[in-house]
Amino acid sequence: MKILVANIGSTSLKWRLFDFSNNAERLLHKGGFERVSDYPKAIEDCLAELKQANAIQSETELSAVGFKTVIAKDITGCVRFDERVLQAMADYNGLAPAHNPPYITGIKLFAQRMPGVPLIGLFETAFHQFAPEAVQRYAVPEAWRQIGVRRWGFHGASHKFMAERSAELLCRADVAERARQLYVNHGTTPISREPLRVISCHLGGSTSITGILNGVSIGTSMGMSPQSGLPQNNRVGDLDAEALPYAVKTLGITVEEAQRQLTREGGLKGLSGLSNDIRDIGEAALQGNPQAKLALETYVASARHWLGSYFLQLNGTDAIVFTAGIGENRADMRAAICANLENLGIKLDPVKNQGTRAVEAIISSADSQVKIFVIPTNEELVVAREAKRFLETK
Repeated sequence: MKILVANIGSTSLKWRLFDFSNNAERLLHKGGFERVSDYPKAIEDCLAELKQANAIQSETELSAVGFKTVIAKDITGCVRFDERVLQAMADYNGLAPAHNPPYITGIKLFAQRMPGVPLIGLFETAFHQFAPEAVQRYAVPEAWRQIGVRRWGFHGASHKFMAERSAELLCRADVAERARQLYVNHGTTPISREPLRVISCHLGGSTSITGILNGVSIGTSMGMSPQSGLPQNNRVGDLDAEALPYAVKTLGITVEEAQRQLTREGGLKGLSGLSNDIRDIGEAALQGNPQAKLALETYVASARHWLGSYFLQLNGTDAIVFTAGIGENRADMRAAICANLENLGIKLDPVKNQGTRAVEAIISSADSQVKIFVIPTNEELVVAREAKRFLETK
């Protein structure tokens, strides 16, 4: 069984092709294009590269094309795309304007190009659907709740991979299996030993932190849209509900312009006044730029806030996992987030931390009660696995 996972951006197409033959998981091919202006051609070029690499002879060899879709109205989990699902995504275009429209367009183009191949999406909200209702709710009027105003949570494929892989590294095969079977058994697979508590820190241009108990999300920092939670590259993160109408009235701007500013000029870019790239901000901070220093400190403070929240809710933690672009590559940010937490049993090894970049590693000290991991994420593998399971069970 060969499954192609397509990662669609507004001007990009990236892919990974997995082979699940003979009870194995193999990555056969990966690639991508940036600055895409002609998506039908990009899809053709993708298939041409797969054929040139002898990964496939024809697109008819594909059992499915999987997509890491973000959010849809009243739909989550792993689903096959049809008009109903695409319309549900379109209904929430406003919540994920950078993600839903290009995905809808791309999925339709894939359907036109290969009508006989199932197109399957794993929504980023799926991993958080089994969290307690109390952490999914906002204190809004009932009419608001009925139209979908609630905490959805995102980065589900990444956090699910962290749940599985951290359990394996901690020699908890029972919890790893529970996490793998989550969408089949809804987190009810029994575990054989004491509870396993993990805090997953997906830190990148888009950021969220999730508490995980026995392979299942108990809550996450992102709420109704990907614009919430921690400050991100150019997204504001959490904001008081009165801030938006106040800014609209005081600055004399439209709601739409205020939304544009919050999602394009906020976050690390707004704090630093320089860039939305943490590498640029880090360089400026080293040169003494006070705004750049403030941007980094604000990001760290928010990360520690959510880390502390899940540490309390889990009654401690067995492991903290860092992943994604910042989490995997920025030793300075990992050190700042974990600083002065020895009384909580959290202690980095400075040498291990500094020497770890984009590879799987334990970076906690030998005497740390809490294991601290760096684990490169593999969201595409999670999507491919769930697409395979969907085909086998549906």
